[in-house]
Amino acid sequence: MKEKPFGYRKSHSEPGPGDGGRTGSWRVKRPVIDLEKCIPAKRNKPACFTCWVFCPDNVISRTIPPVIDYQYCKGCEICAEECPADAITMVDETIFIKE
Repeated sequence: MKEKPFGYRKSHSEPGPGDGGRTGSWRVKRPVIDLEKCIPAKRNKPACFTCWVFCPDNVISRTIPPVIDYQYCKGCEICAEECPADAITMVDETIFIKE
């Protein structure tokens, strides 16, 4: 078995197939990332990504800055709870956010 390099991480889940995993209109809250607080966005380096590791639906990209795929996000709030910088807040779905 080939060893993984030190610091190698793998997300806990894989995205769902086709339309089956899409959220639709039932999500109550959505996560919003404050890029002023987000560690990878602030440092412009691949650091942290705790939100990506813990997301059960694998909807957060491992890019700088991280991006959330709202088509598949269920609004479970795990990313907001796990973020060490408190950069992710949950916003009511009824509030319009200009992206």
